[in-house]
Amino acid sequence: MEFRQLRSFVEVVRQGGFTQAGKTLHATQSTISKQVAQLEQRLGVQLLERSGPHLRLTDAGAVVLRHAEDMLRQRQDLHSELDDLSQLRRGELRLGLPLLGGEVLFAELFAQYRRRYPNIVVRLFEGGSKLMEEALLQGELELGGSLTPNDPALDYQPFCNEPLDILVPEDHPLAGEESLALAQLADSPFLLYQQSFTLNDRLLQACRQVGFTPREVGRSGQADFLAALVAAGQGVVLLPRIVARPLQRPGLHLVPLRDPDLRWDIAFVWRRGAYLSRAAQAWLELLREYSPLGRDEEVL
Repeated sequence: MEFRQLRSFVEVVRQGGFTQAGKTLHATQSTISKQVAQLEQRLGVQLLERSGPHLRLTDAGAVVLRHAEDMLRQRQDLHSELDDLSQLRRGELRLGLPLLGGEVLFAELFAQYRRRYPNIVVRLFEGGSKLMEEALLQGELELGGSLTPNDPALDYQPFCNEPLDILVPEDHPLAGEESLALAQLADSPFLLYQQSFTLNDRLLQACRQVGFTPREVGRSGQADFLAALVAAGQGVVLLPRIVARPLQRPGLHLVPLRDPDLRWDIAFVWRRGAYLSRAAQAWLELLREYSPLGRDEEVL
């Protein structure tokens, strides 16, 4: 049994077919099919039921898939540990960054990391917290920026904890207020975030708790686009203060949210018990230097 056979089998299941798996692995469909057949022959069991264009895992296939994914993750951990021997003269960091606030919080951090460790290959992934946590648990990422997780399968290091402010159009009837309670926005159209944003869930839940369901007029994960929509009179949006303040422009008013105290608490997260490469540890060390929370935060 070879790792390439396991990798081919896992990718066929993930992609739903041999052709797409071949594209992902940069191999021909026949090569992928042969490797899966060799794995079935070696194990003496049928792993997939082939019915026309559709594939279905057999009971044996489900068992092999679970162990294959574990073995491939362990293999990745092995390579990461061996890379450490080079003292960061080579290696790879599979890093996830939030879509929201990336320019404000992480552009300079990323540039500083690249200056310190120019030989580390950084493979970036961007998305909301839900996608980030899923990618971490599947072993696709080593570290990811996410709202502080509740999943006991994840460990994390806090990075920032920002209140939310409200961006409203300049002609909004509440634009002149010094601060606002969320309930005061019940009659305003809302610009929300993408489904993969846990912050979206928090906001919707907070609205329901104060007695209304927001009237949604659009969604995006790009803060500058959301601000432009507000300036165009399309609705209001709640953004982390550190993200919202640089977006102020003619046509917009920023009003602090007074009640409830909604927070954007970004942490860098990894799978509990997973080996953290020296490249990942170096990123966490850099975060402690630059964290808006201060340099004395400890890993939880």
